[in-house]
Amino acid sequence: MSEVRVRFAPSPTGPLHMGGVRTALYNYLFAKKHGGTFILRIEDTDQKRFVPGAEEYINESLSWCGMEPDESVSKGGNYGPYRQSERKDKYRQYADELIEKDKAYYAFDTPEELDEMRERLKKAKVASPQYNALVRETMKNSLTMGEEEVKQRISSGDPYVIRFKMPRNEEVRVNDMVRGWVVVNTNQLDDKILFKSDGMPTYHMANIVDDHLMKITHVIRGEEWLPSAPLHVMLYEAFEWEAPKFAHLPLLLKPDGNGKLSKRDGDRLGFPVFPLEWNDPKSGETNSGYRENGYFSAAFVNMLAMLGWNPGTPQEIFSMDELIEAFSIERVGKAGAKFDPDKAKWYNQQYLRAKSDEELARAIEPISKEMGYSKPLDFLAGVCRLMKERASFINEIVENGLYLFEAPAVYDEKTQRKKWKENTPERMKKLREKFAPLDFKSDILETAFKDFLQEEELGMGAVLPNLRLLITGKGMGPGMFDIMELLGKEESLKRMDNGIERLSQ
Repeated sequence: MSEVRVRFAPSPTGPLHMGGVRTALYNYLFAKKHGGTFILRIEDTDQKRFVPGAEEYINESLSWCGMEPDESVSKGGNYGPYRQSERKDKYRQYADELIEKDKAYYAFDTPEELDEMRERLKKAKVASPQYNALVRETMKNSLTMGEEEVKQRISSGDPYVIRFKMPRNEEVRVNDMVRGWVVVNTNQLDDKILFKSDGMPTYHMANIVDDHLMKITHVIRGEEWLPSAPLHVMLYEAFEWEAPKFAHLPLLLKPDGNGKLSKRDGDRLGFPVFPLEWNDPKSGETNSGYRENGYFSAAFVNMLAMLGWNPGTPQEIFSMDELIEAFSIERVGKAGAKFDPDKAKWYNQQYLRAKSDEELARAIEPISKEMGYSKPLDFLAGVCRLMKERASFINEIVENGLYLFEAPAVYDEKTQRKKWKENTPERMKKLREKFAPLDFKSDILETAFKDFLQEEELGMGAVLPNLRLLITGKGMGPGMFDIMELLGKEESLKRMDNGIERLSQ
């Protein structure tokens, strides 16, 4: 295989959807697997839909995910500029070349005339009215006008577009790396506009020219571009250029029901669909992001990789290096991949559990300080050791373990009702006396507790839930004696005293 060059080419028209991030990821993995180049190209030819801040958002999202481009607007490279609006002087010559080859033509039809054409075709029961090989013979274009009239209209400044001249009744074959052979007859295709009246190319024209000039070898993009693939193949043939290999990725589907995953699904079901939080400069609306919701970037990337691709093994947890090693386009599925928000949380949970207590302690330190708790790192590491198996996100370590930071203000009503009996206060005072002289280590406390049960001829269920209630206020949680060791003797005994007094009232 010659040097692999792939590109991710988003439009800066808003935040980057997680489906777009997955497209970037598959491009990145494919390039790195084959020792190739990953290019970020900003396709901003549609100036009407341009949104300030969107390009910066795209860059920050890829950086957060660990997908730094080899060539881009900021990195530079030998095939720039990498922002499409800065390349606009390159496109006209290629549009003119197609006209000279009789592969394209000037069209002078007004919007009113185009509307009239569509209405006429609708009345004639044409299923999908379009400007095609038959219709163009009845319209105002350089194929139906004399050469002089065309020149006169152009020199007079009449508005026009340049359309591709789709041949009639030819078979277009696209060998897609995901879907196999896709075959379309040109009679089903219209004469797409390649160059607009504002002097800017359309997506189709700029895309093909840029991919050719940037020596792109593989075009890996979303399924929504599959209908455009035959036109793109035809354009490569018209220019007599070698076409890249194509791969059209399956859609990300909503968790409930059918259809493409959208922002509305996230709003409705309570999960992000964007990698980072997005503040819309036009509406003022804020959309949540995976980063701000507490997801590790590696967990987000791992989860996305598995939406549409499988390694052919039971392995589910992959580092970026492992993904690069295992990835192949051949193992990308054709069917849409249904997004599961619970599975996304599961991935984050696995990454959280794999981190050391010390690393997590540094992560929760600012969260605990913001909540008013200033604790040393060794204490926070102990909190993480106890709580990380019960958390999916870093903030939950603190939120679920508040009783480790402060004595309970309320006590679990269900446990109190079921377990706290008339004789419980005296029993718990005896247990407190048993603990008082001890070194507060988990194993020592547990041994003393078991001795107490044996001496008093009691079952675990008669005492342990009440001890937990006094110390934590909860009905369940991590190992009780581990909690007491972390809190220390003074705090544990104090909580027992206060709890016995309050629950006895």
